[in-house]
Amino acid sequence: MLYAEAVVEALRRSVQGDERVHLIGQYFLGLTPHRTMVGDLYRQYPDRVYFPPIAELGYVGAAIGAAIAGLRPIVDCATASFTFQAFAQILNEAANIHYMSGGQTSVPMVIHYNHGVRGGGAAQHSHSPQAMMWNTPGLEIITPSNPADLIGLVLTAVASDNPTIWVDHVRLFDTEGEVPEDIEPIPFGRGSIRREGTDLTVFASSWMVHRSLEAAQILATEGISVEIVDPRTLVPLDEEMILRSVAKTGRLLVVDECHLRCGVGSEIAATVAEHAHGDLVAPIRRVATLDVPVPFSPPLEEYVEPTTAKILDAARSLTGIQSGD
Repeated sequence: MLYAEAVVEALRRSVQGDERVHLIGQYFLGLTPHRTMVGDLYRQYPDRVYFPPIAELGYVGAAIGAAIAGLRPIVDCATASFTFQAFAQILNEAANIHYMSGGQTSVPMVIHYNHGVRGGGAAQHSHSPQAMMWNTPGLEIITPSNPADLIGLVLTAVASDNPTIWVDHVRLFDTEGEVPEDIEPIPFGRGSIRREGTDLTVFASSWMVHRSLEAAQILATEGISVEIVDPRTLVPLDEEMILRSVAKTGRLLVVDECHLRCGVGSEIAATVAEHAHGDLVAPIRRVATLDVPVPFSPPLEEYVEPTTAKILDAARSLTGIQSGD
């Protein structure tokens, strides 16, 4: 199944499985050719799928109100950059209402966005604000990297009584993966080892999992055995899986599409430094988006984003094995 098809399947299963689920927004699949599949949901469920104007502050606020009133909305903000228009609603309202009400009120909703460099998005359509979201207690964050995980995690998110951020990436849409007929919800806080290895642990999420797998295949031909850790959810985080892997390999490379400073990679590096310093035989390394606005130019995009080539260079440096040795 294509990842894009899995997005629509997750939405369809959610609407079919619970009459309280309503969809708000039409850019779950961005402006890609796949976007017409979302229109099929509107034709199937015209009373439960809404295509609002591009006014994120307004319709995210409406979704929060609907969640408080007993519905379970899934709201799409299109690109991650557009969530900034709704930050007051997401970070100050959705994340805090349960606490501020003394546990009397919940906000069971899902907020979807497509993050990262996607080709020509430039500085105002290429953000990866996962670390900003993570810095706000009260939000759950899912980062699927394949079709099966996407469906399983979304089913869990829809059933959760907490507001959940669903992080997607346009470059995932044309990737493929097997999806079991009887797929079940995936519990939050349980990561997955995408590739077993002994020399180096690579932490990666979302699209970066695919870049890391590509690099690992190349490194294997050079005698470097890479273990790839996919958290699947950032909140809650499967710290135990990460620490077990680092204890085995002794090295950690964090691949993160957030900017280098104060990104997801920073938190993972800090966690391992605090809890597994004695297991490390080399300094922790990060490959992340450079701390500059993302350019429009494709060559400059490639210069600032985490690429397979950058992952290869960092992995070779960490393991002390240079290409051609």
